[in-house]
Amino acid sequence: MPKKRKTLFLSARFYYSIGALVVLLALGQFGAFLFNLSLILLAAWILAVITDALLLFYQREGQITGHREMDERFSNGDDNEIRITLQNHYPFQVSLKVIDEIPVQFQYRDFCHHITLKAGAEENFTYQLRPVERGEYHFGALNVFTISPLGLLHRRFRFSEDVMAKVYPSFKEMKKFEMMAISDRLTEMGIKKVRRVGHQMEFDQIREYIKGDDYRTINWKATARKGGLMVNQYQEERSQQVISVIDMGRSMKMPFSGMTLLDYAINTSLVLSKIAMLKQDKAGLITYNNEVRSFVPPQRTGKHMQTIMETLYNQTTGFEEHNMRALYTMVRRRIHHRSLIVLYTNFESISSAHHQIALLQKLAHDHLVMVVFFENTELHKLTKDRATDIEGIYVKTIAEKFAYDKKLIVRELERYGIYSVLTEPGKLTVETINKYLELKSRGLI
Repeated sequence: MPKKRKTLFLSARFYYSIGALVVLLALGQFGAFLFNLSLILLAAWILAVITDALLLFYQREGQITGHREMDERFSNGDDNEIRITLQNHYPFQVSLKVIDEIPVQFQYRDFCHHITLKAGAEENFTYQLRPVERGEYHFGALNVFTISPLGLLHRRFRFSEDVMAKVYPSFKEMKKFEMMAISDRLTEMGIKKVRRVGHQMEFDQIREYIKGDDYRTINWKATARKGGLMVNQYQEERSQQVISVIDMGRSMKMPFSGMTLLDYAINTSLVLSKIAMLKQDKAGLITYNNEVRSFVPPQRTGKHMQTIMETLYNQTTGFEEHNMRALYTMVRRRIHHRSLIVLYTNFESISSAHHQIALLQKLAHDHLVMVVFFENTELHKLTKDRATDIEGIYVKTIAEKFAYDKKLIVRELERYGIYSVLTEPGKLTVETINKYLELKSRGLI
């Protein structure tokens, strides 16, 4: 049989009061009055403890009820709400100390919430958790320590034990961009309005002029009929293939604001896939390190986003070096139509980039390749700091060299016809989508 858990705890007031009685009994050795007083107080204290126990335990269970509510899936890198509901079925007011056993990944060891509930009352409160890595998160019990008005004893109730939540790539960010895209408000997210080059796109509809529209698209006949400026709206060519390729090598383990570069890349690839599908393109996915780990062929079906999300959820990385040749071989064998290949990786020096550029150039022969890599924000801060001694000058010089190397990598990629996005991790999603929309508007894919 499982061992029965103890539900009775002694409060700080219990120890303070018994300590005071001990002192009073000791002083009673020097006088009969103090001794008799201490005996009376001891009897009253014992009676109070018994009364407190009867108040808290006169019914075996059900005097306090509660539960924890949360979504089955958490969004990585975002605030996720946890809702706690408690009810008091005692005939008197109680004080509650709530301790939730939060998953170990958060290292949140001092969670404690105090509330007071009147007889028959119900209370709700919420708190937020922000995971920074994908995977399974196991919650323990919701512990509710109940304190009667006497406050000498605590009774513990346990609810919602052993609940598991899965942390997925940032679907909240994806939904936010999706809603903005549907309502044509992506500019509010920092997405630029890209001017269309030429008219190689398909005609969509005639609509009213909006500030910022290209005046060359004005439809003068429709303008004359309506009495207001009307423009021709075009849509990009459909059913192009956009494939997110994620490097899971050791260079992507670098942290930024609690998350690794890999998780930033995964979150962005999820958003880009959704935006591409809204633009009528097909979205695909490849992950690799020392070998190709997963491949989701480009599609635009109803459940395709769920397939991409489930694939990204299970991706893990170690400290292996990435193998660009394995990626190149796989792309040659499995992807036969010209596609936009968005490679998320990280180059720390021009020499490390040179090892990969030859294979990227071969990929660019058959596909449109866009390399997305990261600025080292800590080094960027060092370049702005003022050096006050020899060591500071040395550190600043090295930081400036690394920053310059990043710009050289961009130039080298451009020289071989490879597009690039060099950005801070926090701006990754916006910069990547901007580049995708720019390439699409230019009819390059």
